[in-house]
Amino acid sequence: MTNLWAFLFVLGVLVFVHELGHFLLARWNGVRVLTFSLGFGPKLLKVVRGGTEYCISAIPLGGYVKMAGETPDDPRQGAPDEFLSKTKWQRFQILIAGPLMNLLLAVGLMTFVIWNGATEPAYEQRTPVVGRVLPGSPAEKAGIRAGDVILSFADKDVSTWQGLQMRVVPRANREVPIVISRGGQRQQLTVVPEAQTKYEIGDLGISPSVHPEVVQVQPGSAAEAAGLKPKDVILSFNGTDTTGFTLQQMIGEISKRAGQPVTLGILRGGQRLEVPATPRDQGGIGRLGINLSPFETVTIQPGFVQAIGLSVKQNWEWTAMIGEMLAGLFTAETSPKQLMGPLGIAEVAGGAAAISWAALFGTMAMVSLNLGLLNLLPIPILDGGHITILAIEGLARRDFSMRVKERMLMAGFAVLMLLMVTVIYNDLSRVEWLSRLLRRS
Repeated sequence: MTNLWAFLFVLGVLVFVHELGHFLLARWNGVRVLTFSLGFGPKLLKVVRGGTEYCISAIPLGGYVKMAGETPDDPRQGAPDEFLSKTKWQRFQILIAGPLMNLLLAVGLMTFVIWNGATEPAYEQRTPVVGRVLPGSPAEKAGIRAGDVILSFADKDVSTWQGLQMRVVPRANREVPIVISRGGQRQQLTVVPEAQTKYEIGDLGISPSVHPEVVQVQPGSAAEAAGLKPKDVILSFNGTDTTGFTLQQMIGEISKRAGQPVTLGILRGGQRLEVPATPRDQGGIGRLGINLSPFETVTIQPGFVQAIGLSVKQNWEWTAMIGEMLAGLFTAETSPKQLMGPLGIAEVAGGAAAISWAALFGTMAMVSLNLGLLNLLPIPILDGGHITILAIEGLARRDFSMRVKERMLMAGFAVLMLLMVTVIYNDLSRVEWLSRLLRRS
């Protein structure tokens, strides 16, 4: 149920904001709005105010604003408050307002999330120096070693781990060139990122040099008695370097030493300390009473203006990634299986809602950005398609005939239907029992 409510909340807000953009600019330009609907199909609730019918419809997968004289097929009287009676500039404003509102919402949501404090992995903004290569991973097969510095991936320079991850994610099961620096010498290799999770996210099987970090110390615990504090970075455990330790490894080392003194080498405020501690015996399992992060983190507490700048930067990076993924669909660099539909969005939104409101709003920002950019694509039937037709007519200084426009809209409808069938098939194939059924058929 969490997934359902999170999905309805996220999609409801995004659709409302999108259609509100069209509605406000239509009214601003003097266009008569007949209907403002959240959802499609049969109308469940409706009220009429000022000549406009506001309603909630049965299928919650979108919405629409119906304007007077919106298409040549609509009954028209040539009245000045009809959509097609307005200038191309006015119609452009109305069409672009919906996607623009989604883009502004994405920036606004991330601004709010960042302004309230954001914790992120410290390594993301560091140079991509390989700290660990998993045995049997694509990186090991390609000849990548610990200590290598990754300079470029898929023919584009990368300067941070975050930038590298954004380029690897959409390229699962694709042969990709990668340039590394080893001992000051540049080497070009070829790697095939492995598909991870049901969304086929590309993964090289490498990680940076990171150490576990203490997130929380439980009151009255062995860790509190030993003097451990949040933000302590565990550099070693009984003399063993913890670089690349997974949470399972760290917890396993502690669990095996119930009632036995251990020594933790920690980094606190730039100073290395040796802290003795004794995990308490709880049913034969050692417990220190700490919550851990698998990597060091940094907490950002920006002012409001700085938060806006960081939000714009984050959304721009997401836009570049989305653009690459869309381009990759046409060049076969991106797997269509990475696309998700309503069920996928519901799962992601539900998972984010279970973590925190900040995670949910961050997810909503990403989905809003996707919705805004998708609607700007020059595909007839989408806002971007209508804008493209307006632009071409403006340059040609004549309008297309009804027959040409109908053909363009039908082509756009076919593309959109193909996209919808793809994402719905992807969603259904990720449901375990349906996936087994599809494989048998």
